Amino acid sequence: MLSTSRSQKLILALSLLTGIIFLSLYQATPSEAAKRSFTKKGCIDCHGDFAKQYLAKKNVHPVVKQQKCDSCHLPHGIVPKLLLKESGDKICQLCHSQESIGLDLPQVHTALKRGKCSTCHDPHASDNPFLLSSAGNDICFSCHDQAPFSKKVVHAVLKDDGCLACHKAHASAEENLLTEEPLALCLSCHDVEDKAFTNAHGDYPVADQNCSTCHDPHSSDQEKLLKGSVHSPVADAGCDSCHASADSAEPFALNAQGAELCLSCHDNDDLTGGKKLQHAPFMDGDCLSCHNPHTSEFPKLLVAKGNNLCFECHAEKNSKVQYSHAPVDSTDGCLSCHNPHAAEFPGLVAAPPEGEHCLSCHQAVKTDLNKMAQQHQPVSDNMCTSCHNPHGSNGEHMLASRADQICYQCHAEAQGEFTQSVIHQPVKSGSCISCHNGHGSQNNALLKNQGADLCATCHDSLMQKATDKETEHEPFADKDCLICHNPHASPIAGMLNAHQTDLCGTCHSDLTDALATADSQHDPVSNGQCSSCHNPHKSALPTLLQTSGIDLCLACHKDLREKMNAGRSHAPAKQDCMTCHKPHYSAVTSLLTQPQQPLCAECHETETAEFSAAHAGISAAAMDCVKCHDPHASKDPKYFKDVMHAPFAARSCQPCHVTGQ
Repeated sequence: MLSTSRSQKLILALSLLTGIIFLSLYQATPSEAAKRSFTKKGCIDCHGDFAKQYLAKKNVHPVVKQQKCDSCHLPHGIVPKLLLKESGDKICQLCHSQESIGLDLPQVHTALKRGKCSTCHDPHASDNPFLLSSAGNDICFSCHDQAPFSKKVVHAVLKDDGCLACHKAHASAEENLLTEEPLALCLSCHDVEDKAFTNAHGDYPVADQNCSTCHDPHSSDQEKLLKGSVHSPVADAGCDSCHASADSAEPFALNAQGAELCLSCHDNDDLTGGKKLQHAPFMDGDCLSCHNPHTSEFPKLLVAKGNNLCFECHAEKNSKVQYSHAPVDSTDGCLSCHNPHAAEFPGLVAAPPEGEHCLSCHQAVKTDLNKMAQQHQPVSDNMCTSCHNPHGSNGEHMLASRADQICYQCHAEAQGEFTQSVIHQPVKSGSCISCHNGHGSQNNALLKNQGADLCATCHDSLMQKATDKETEHEPFADKDCLICHNPHASPIAGMLNAHQTDLCGTCHSDLTDALATADSQHDPVSNGQCSSCHNPHKSALPTLLQTSGIDLCLACHKDLREKMNAGRSHAPAKQDCMTCHKPHYSAVTSLLTQPQQPLCAECHETETAEFSAAHAGISAAAMDCVKCHDPHASKDPKYFKDVMHAPFAARSCQPCHVTGQ
């Protein structure tokens, strides 16, 4: 049998021989190596679905037709089709210069300006000209609302030739991407010498005027594409009602100026309704600040729609607010409350702005108020805008500002009174209406509810009814929170009406009287910290204690807890602190229940021979036990203090004392 070493060598030799034979048999000739060289495939060799989708369409992007995908795409990547060489329009501008697509012109189509050529064009292929993703006007209506272009009467050129008859697709030197200057564009189709044209315009030379003053260039519900609201002289071709005759030297000169011209047809008394207070533009005869003299897209020939007209002068009323007044957002908008020309009352409102005007919609407020025992004076006096902003505000209930700032306008003294170190959260956040009803209430001080029921709206967990095992503090049980607490602010923690010593003493006078003559007082009692030990509301423990047993005392006496945990605890200290101490006050030092010697003697038999021998025959009455012993805990079996004089530690008194004396 071969050794292990020889076997391994034989196996290695056979492996090498096999490899050499394999290489010699399969060594490629130069022609075979050329056949296996790295050859680049076309993209559609893998993306056959792409070829089916695009290459059969009528119009194919040249770089796609030539299969030059890498003109736009990077060929490598996790998702190659998304790896464009450039972002947005920059990829298109690799071939299409900015000048060729109009980016050098002053007016650029928004989609092109934002770099979104693919909004309109398919970058690969399309059955539509110019690789458009939709045909005709449909491509425009993919962004532009079709309704304004589809009214009863549609401009013939729009219907027959589409948007591009007047507009350029990419950019223009003219506003609205027009193909040329507006008037020239109109006159390229409309013959100003045509008799029908001149008759329609009352023989006035309108060839140098702006056609869109009267006509909608796209569609209208009126004949002749006149805008929706048409001044009657315009509709009747009676231009000379306002202008000089068509054959005069200045045919478009006005027959009168300003309101004088308007009042030649419109009766001033009808417009004012006999009201004294007039809208400033109306009073100044500036009718055109609100109305168009010919036509308008808006009712009553207004120059802007609804509230937007008012906001042109009253911009401050257009601020976005969290709580808006419903009439402002209604169809009538500002005109829900205001007259446009004249009114009897300030603010151009139809009724007295304070109260009566508001109550025309909010009648329920007055009805409910009449049922309330306590009424807020501004409400009963109809002073609505003293508190509310009639146009809307960011304050709940449309309050004109933060609730407390409104309240302080009348209750100025309260602002100083509430500036304390401890402030009730609703007062601190300025939310007076958390507790008070702004209009009226059945309760005093306009409170939303009475007593503890009001407090429970926020402090619901605290105000839950006590269980059978719990005892309630009498004021708490009577739901009389204000006996102890100030509802607004206080200089004392817990928003108390007074320091705890004084506050608790109003009921527990026996305790405060005894404290006055006591030699020893518990610090929490003398410092007004009754709630350190007692729960002021309810507890499952006797005398409303916060916790039971020695844990209550050790919550403050942490050093004592550490000592008791580290050593041997004196039995009374371990079981109940009250065995030796009183909780509030004492006639004896350290709150002891009685003088030290008789207190210790209750457990230790001081008259026995054993006690006398252990204490060198010294009488117990002459001793101070705590000079040698720790009354709570010690590491020593006899509870001696941790640091002892050497002779004393050796239990030898003679070096220092004369024994027996």
